[in-house]
Amino acid sequence: MDLQGIHETLKTYINPPTPPLAIKLVPPGEELPGNAKIPSLHFKNRLTICQCFNMVRYSGITIALGKEDQSCAAGSIILGFKEPISYFKEGNLVAGMYAANHEIGAVMEENLERFPAGKYIYLLVAPLSRANFEPDLINIYGNPAQMARLVQAAHYNSGRAVQSSFTGRAECAHALVRTMESGDYQLLLLCNGERVFAHAQDFEMSFTFPLARADELISGLAESHKNGIRYPVPFWVNYRAVFPPSIAKIDEIWNE
Repeated sequence: MDLQGIHETLKTYINPPTPPLAIKLVPPGEELPGNAKIPSLHFKNRLTICQCFNMVRYSGITIALGKEDQSCAAGSIILGFKEPISYFKEGNLVAGMYAANHEIGAVMEENLERFPAGKYIYLLVAPLSRANFEPDLINIYGNPAQMARLVQAAHYNSGRAVQSSFTGRAECAHALVRTMESGDYQLLLLCNGERVFAHAQDFEMSFTFPLARADELISGLAESHKNGIRYPVPFWVNYRAVFPPSIAKIDEIWNE
């Protein structure tokens, strides 16, 4: 299925509030599409990964985030744009904020998923329906009920539960690194950074999957929809409402 077809199918079955994102990790030597906006060049600014996601979701542009465009220290290390130096490894970025102390912070940073340094030189993001490149990943934002439909679709053809874990911090590592390296689906609990800097809303979560799993996911959505598992979730309303006595009294009067 082509990217437009995947977009239309997702719109039909879960109707996400913002367009699904096409995401590609660009290795050295590969050219960027001509319409890609480079933050330091076109916006005269440095941005976080999640800010780029927000701009693509709401503005419909294509963004290529490189080493010189990245403002988030953790994001730079996650993408492999910068080496994790001692100051980072010692837990200084998270101690007293996300971590109780430097020792726990060091454990957090040791476990932070990241790409090897220099493996990729750009993070390329576009609306799925407008992407003029083949993405590695597709990312979808929505409410918990919409995310449940995607999990159900992923489960439909495999019988395996979607395996995700959460830290509430640097969820871009889960969205990008974990999805790429596992080749599997990821349900994401958006982190504080994305809520503070990229304005993700309280009701939002996201779901990421490799392009190679698209046919399986789309099939699961379509077939489970036929079976009555749908979004919006259809409420069961074939029952008789129970009213307060003062209202129910009128039936007694009419019956008399």
